[in-house]
Amino acid sequence: MRLLIVQYAGDYREAFYNLAEGRGETYYAQQYSVDAVSKAVAQADEVATLSFLSDDGYNEVLPNGVRAIGAGFHHKIDSQTILAIINAQNPTHIVLRTPDRAVLQWAIKNNVQVMVTLADSFNSPSLRDRVNHYFLAHLLNHPQVNWVGNHGVTASQSLQSIGVNPDKIIPWDWPHAVTPDLYTQKSLRQHSDCWTILYAGHISEAKGVGDVLAAIATLKARHFPVHLKIAGKGDVDEFQARVRQLQIEDCVEFLGMVKNTDVIGLMRDADLVTVPSRHEYPEGFPMTIYESLCSRTPIVASDHPMFVRQLRQGQNAMIFPAGDAAACASQIETVLTQPALYEKISNATYATWKNLQIPVKWGDMLTCWLENSSADQEWLFRHRLSSGRYGNLNVASASGFSVSFGQRQIRQA
Repeated sequence: MRLLIVQYAGDYREAFYNLAEGRGETYYAQQYSVDAVSKAVAQADEVATLSFLSDDGYNEVLPNGVRAIGAGFHHKIDSQTILAIINAQNPTHIVLRTPDRAVLQWAIKNNVQVMVTLADSFNSPSLRDRVNHYFLAHLLNHPQVNWVGNHGVTASQSLQSIGVNPDKIIPWDWPHAVTPDLYTQKSLRQHSDCWTILYAGHISEAKGVGDVLAAIATLKARHFPVHLKIAGKGDVDEFQARVRQLQIEDCVEFLGMVKNTDVIGLMRDADLVTVPSRHEYPEGFPMTIYESLCSRTPIVASDHPMFVRQLRQGQNAMIFPAGDAAACASQIETVLTQPALYEKISNATYATWKNLQIPVKWGDMLTCWLENSSADQEWLFRHRLSSGRYGNLNVASASGFSVSFGQRQIRQA
């Protein structure tokens, strides 16, 4: 078996050496992810990772036995170059971590077995996206694509909504070392001179950063004291210029990249966490929300389709229409001036977090697919979206669907 793990970003070589040299995680479950891939070395003749985005192009075997390949792209991806790299690697099995149709087409044409593990949503109403999703679903339903994982139940349902067969969809999650049990619920601070709001994530317009900045400007104009901390990387220069344009330099602080182990602490210290993603951003269910719930700090979030199935206005979060900065400002001010509401939302974080927990972890899904024993196949089959274990999801099983594993088939009657 020659395994190739294909992903858009997340340079495996960089992550491996950063962790080996004690520099800590830069994103959630980074050590777990690196170790899970390393573990696969014992199950295959060769294990390789391919990242489309990397500082430079490279192809080398790391000390843990994993071959790491960086395509060297920074923004725009050339599919032909990617396919040439994959073809040279000559994999028998591919784990695809990005919804790339060209890679799927190559794998199907070359009789390569595929497992897809995503962290994306598929709810865009645009005609172009709907057409793209139609063709993507057609490829994902191909028998050579054994399983299609997505991060969380809600994101998995979005796969079903575009036509992917729910009998081959598996909701997955990362393991959670930090849980809400470690923290007590929070109460609103009395007589605060300034309220602290934290944004943690990629810095871009689609992630709603511009909307939060505009909300901060609105609150400043109302003489409502707030201080926004922004942790992450992305279009930093652009948004620093926006801060100057809005004349809110005294209200906004860019922290840069912070260690993932520090994120929940920053959230705990903040009065609010904001998750303002616009609808066009293909969120799964972001780790920022899981981490916010662990910190017990109330969330002010947009009404992104992936959020509102779990977050309820005034119950376990404050929700505003995505892209509406004035509404965002209003929700911030409301929760920070109503102590009972603030405490109610903080108290609800534990139950919300518990409700989000699912049994399949990414590394277990990978191991079971590679081991391919009868027990492993049955375990994966029991955890498909249509299994009934994820609540009343109104999921219709596709009659006659079968998942092929070499000589054996598991058939859904």
